[in-house]
Amino acid sequence: MRRNIDGTLYSLNYDKVSIANPNTIEKKPLYHFAPGSYTFSIATPGCNWRCKYCQNWDLSQGEIEGNSISPQEIVRRAKDTGCQGVSYTYSEPTIFYELTYDTAKIAHKEGLYNTYVTNGYMNLEPIREISHYVDAVTVDFKGSGEKEFLRTFSSVPSPEPIYRGLKEWRKQKVHIEITDLIVPKIGDSKEETRDLVKWISENLGDETPIHFIKFFPNYLVIDLPQTPLETLEEAYNIAREEGMKYAYIGNVFGEKNNTYCPRCGKLLIHRLGMKTLEYQIRDGKCPYCKEKINIRGEKWIPEKLIN
Repeated sequence: MRRNIDGTLYSLNYDKVSIANPNTIEKKPLYHFAPGSYTFSIATPGCNWRCKYCQNWDLSQGEIEGNSISPQEIVRRAKDTGCQGVSYTYSEPTIFYELTYDTAKIAHKEGLYNTYVTNGYMNLEPIREISHYVDAVTVDFKGSGEKEFLRTFSSVPSPEPIYRGLKEWRKQKVHIEITDLIVPKIGDSKEETRDLVKWISENLGDETPIHFIKFFPNYLVIDLPQTPLETLEEAYNIAREEGMKYAYIGNVFGEKNNTYCPRCGKLLIHRLGMKTLEYQIRDGKCPYCKEKINIRGEKWIPEKLIN
């Protein structure tokens, strides 16, 4: 995605937008940022990982192809489709960092939010630069970040840059949510899941939302089954045991997609799949017991959910 031409490093995918469409914010997944809003999701080809199980492998590992769409045009399309924000997702946004930066600046000026969906494998300086314009970030762990799993199945030498980056995102006051892809047989260690949850609680806080995601066989890993619901529930229970206030089971329909008050247990956000149906939080608090709830981006929540 980069080429050295006469001593200058050029981006080859700057405006090669391969995907551009509206999504619910819950699809990112972001459950505690601007619930019920729509976000214009874009991606270019490329990735800095080589996940053998990638769900978007034709985008992340394929040719450098796409339509030439400027940052100004991306923001215009976001507004024209009724979206409240722009998300840089599907492929790794650090690979099209320049486009995300230029677009995010314009989006903020136009009153839109920006979110990153990333593997988190970033240096600190670009995090500091983009955090002026990125409002929320979803950091996607694979196999609970277990070192050998990442080396074998994603060609990643070490998860340490992810942890350093997460601390920086938090320092920059960007809203953080975590996903953990639980892969049967090769990336479903309970011990590793517990270690990850403990690290999140100690370094990011027990109010950090964590989503345990179901694996689907794809690309080069087609000989494994989908993640059993029981395995996802075990990971969910580990997070609850370790005191995490907001744990979810992602891409599976059920009550563990909902948000409940960590103090009184009342239902605060009712979701059906990847869509918010009811929103009870008012002024960032539970309306029943006044517990403060970790919710950001309230100004972008659709009025129909608040009124």
